[in-house]
Amino acid sequence: MKITNIRVTHVNVPFDAPFWWTGGLYPGASKSIIEVETDEGVVGLGEAPWYHFGEIIKAEIAPALIGADPLDIADCESRCVPPWQITANTGEGAASVAFGAVEMALWDIRGKVFDMPLYKLLGGAVRKDIKFSEYFSFRPEHNGAGGEMSPEAIRDYCLKMREEHGSTIFEGKLILGDPELEIRTVKLLRESLGDKAQIKLDSNMQYSLTTARWLLRELEPFNIRNYEDPVATFEEMAALRQHSFIPFSTHVPDLKRAVALGAPDYFVCNFAALGGISRTLKFIAACEAMGKGFWCYSNDLGIMTAAYLHVSAATPLISEASQSLFRWQVGDVIKNGPFRQTNDVIRVPEGPGLGVELDPDAMRHWAGQFAENGPMSHFYDPARPKHHRVLPLN
Repeated sequence: MKITNIRVTHVNVPFDAPFWWTGGLYPGASKSIIEVETDEGVVGLGEAPWYHFGEIIKAEIAPALIGADPLDIADCESRCVPPWQITANTGEGAASVAFGAVEMALWDIRGKVFDMPLYKLLGGAVRKDIKFSEYFSFRPEHNGAGGEMSPEAIRDYCLKMREEHGSTIFEGKLILGDPELEIRTVKLLRESLGDKAQIKLDSNMQYSLTTARWLLRELEPFNIRNYEDPVATFEEMAALRQHSFIPFSTHVPDLKRAVALGAPDYFVCNFAALGGISRTLKFIAACEAMGKGFWCYSNDLGIMTAAYLHVSAATPLISEASQSLFRWQVGDVIKNGPFRQTNDVIRVPEGPGLGVELDPDAMRHWAGQFAENGPMSHFYDPARPKHHRVLPLN
């Protein structure tokens, strides 16, 4: 079997309403969908975390892989990704991320060739119902959706998710530059959701160490399950650890520093960003050996989410709920997408490979959105339309 073509399609899939994060209003996902074609008619699917990695795939990765054996993932990687010493010296890791999106498609091909779901290729399932959190945030109203711009509105939204979907795990960003507003919202959530609900928070590194010390002290009575990136650096998280027992997580996959400093406690990562599924499995194993936890990223479409489901099914360490923005996604590129949890879980697909198929009509529609509008900006501030949002460092 040989690779004959790699097709890259850029898509925009918006949320029903944008949400506030540190950078501004976040409107949805601009992704690259990868189709690796073979001379035997088997096609593997991958997903790049941002469209510019798709451009790297078209310019550099695809030409290097034409004619390669898609089942020989090590050979494919050696054609595309420089040795780690080169990456470490140059700081250029884009090729690794771009290949990671393609490598996902190679695993999909492998599963289809052997007629097995990915989780079986990874050793079998230790669980088949995979936990994901609901998400909350301050969201302006948009075409009848969103409108959660107060603590009371966020509380009502979470109660609605519990009532309609059986949700008990909630994660959110309360990022309007006001830590007192965050405290009031969390207090209201805990009072309304009860003691058994999980509440996780994420500040996207918005707080200074001084403010974070005070904030986490005020939040500790409300039994916070995890706080993602409360401050900007691992060094500050290590200092913050001396003042709080709330666990910390991060998107920055620097395991050596986390072990050396004692913080953060968990990593929350996109598989392509780690270099693909094979490298992700190695990273998770290293986390387990070093006493660090792991769960999966959010704002991904159905192909990447399927990879999360299979790896979580086959990996005992991923016992905490992964992130999700599924409820806000207005569409997907896969048939029957987007995935959405009921009673906090989504069942791992049982089809071969990733177990998902592209929806041709949806692909045309969302690719048309990208072609017409270009990539979505995740830094839009309506008060200063031509500027990135800037929060005061509290």
